[in-house]
Amino acid sequence: MTEYTVGGFGTVRLRPLDPERDADVVHSWVGEERAAFWGMTGLTRAQVAEVYAHMATLDTHHAHLAEKDGTPVALLQTYEPAADRVSECYDVRPGDIGIHVLLAPAGPEGPRSGWTDSLLSAFTEFALRTLDRDRVVVDPDVRNAKAIARFTRQGFTRGPAVLLPEIDLPDVQLPEKHAQLAFLTRAVAFPDADPR
Repeated sequence: MTEYTVGGFGTVRLRPLDPERDADVVHSWVGEERAAFWGMTGLTRAQVAEVYAHMATLDTHHAHLAEKDGTPVALLQTYEPAADRVSECYDVRPGDIGIHVLLAPAGPEGPRSGWTDSLLSAFTEFALRTLDRDRVVVDPDVRNAKAIARFTRQGFTRGPAVLLPEIDLPDVQLPEKHAQLAFLTRAVAFPDADPR
């Protein structure tokens, strides 16, 4: 488990996702219409657990559950772009890492100001500093204006809009996806840090 303190927000804990133990909460998130871009809205709880059990066998793709005050608040997936379909759409550099982010739905109190930006700050810290990477790549669906705006606010620079190819393998099936690439370098994320 890794912890990050975000000023004015609190402590964010990241731990490896347990495919079986965390299946209920993840299934409840991905089944909502707001998570349509995640691509798992029609899956059963067992299928969601299966997807993440398969991911846990990979060296290149990892799922993490983010918690605040012991409550699950987001799913963070990290991946090696060279081992992902995104590599067919841009020139992967050494030191790149890809992330996918799915936020929990707002609670009964409704949307909270600064919540998303605080979580993205912790995820950026994790990807660039804890995992010691030089650049983060994201690939939200081009229709997901909210996600694109969130990443832009966080300092990501838009790259090209691309078509991620369909994947149809025995263990992984992904439809093609029109995605907006965006990138965040360590120098932009942490401008006051000592250069490596």
